[in-house]
Amino acid sequence: MHETFLQQALQLAADNADGEGGPYGAVIVKDNRVIAASANKVTSAIDPTAHAEIMAIRAACMQLNDFRLTGCVLYTSCEPCPMCLGAIYWARLDTVYYACNRFDAAAANFDDSFIYDEINLLPQHRRIPMLHIDLPNARKPFDIWNQKADKIPY
Repeated sequence: MHETFLQQALQLAADNADGEGGPYGAVIVKDNRVIAASANKVTSAIDPTAHAEIMAIRAACMQLNDFRLTGCVLYTSCEPCPMCLGAIYWARLDTVYYACNRFDAAAANFDDSFIYDEINLLPQHRRIPMLHIDLPNARKPFDIWNQKADKIPY
C-alpha cells in the first residue's frame, strides 16, 4: 500500500516538472484514503513556502478541520527540506515515506545543505543577520498566553 501512495506523490512531481512547476509531489493519507495531495507551487503561487508538503499539509488540515494531523501519513517524492520538516513536526504527522533523498535533490540543483548548516549556528553567526533587540515588553504576548484560561494549546 505504501508504494501505491508514494507512486501517486511521484506522479504529481513528474507531472508538475513536465509542466511549469518544480519536481516535487506530496500525498497525505488517513485510514488508507488520500485526504490531500499537491505538487510544488513555488513558482505558480509566487510563494517560496509553497512546497508540495506544505501545500498538502494545508489542504489536509482544511479537509479535517484540524491543525493536527495525527493519524495521518505523508508520502512525498523527496526527503523533506528543513522548512517542510518543521511543518511535519508541527502538524504531528505519524509517519513520512519519501522516494528520493536530499542528495538526489542536490544533484538536481535543489541543495538545502546550507540551510541544515545554518540551523546549527547561533543566530548572530548565520548568513542572514538575525539580531536580537531586547524590548521591555517583548514577553507580554507570552504572558497573556500563559494566563489565558481558554487557550487552544498547540
